[in-house]
Amino acid sequence: MSKQNCKVCGFYNDAPPWGEDGDSPTFEICPCCGVEFGNEDYTKESTKEYRKKWIDGGAKWFNPRERPEKWNLEEQLKNIPSEFL
Repeated sequence: MSKQNCKVCGFYNDAPPWGEDGDSPTFEICPCCGVEFGNEDYTKESTKEYRKKWIDGGAKWFNPRERPEKWNLEEQLKNIPSEFL
């Protein structure tokens, strides 16, 4: 897992969602799951809860224009660190 991956959905972001140090949230929005970095993913529990809600809702893209053509949810979820599963 790269520090540029979303803790909720595993999407690779151009900039680290939690800053270069991994501890300073940017409060940007993940284009895939729509989580606000540092808000809904501030604890392991809140991260898991947000992921469940997102997946149960159909894992819809927050910004569909950024969805890769051959996007695969199962493959992307493999980018989530084990402590957030």
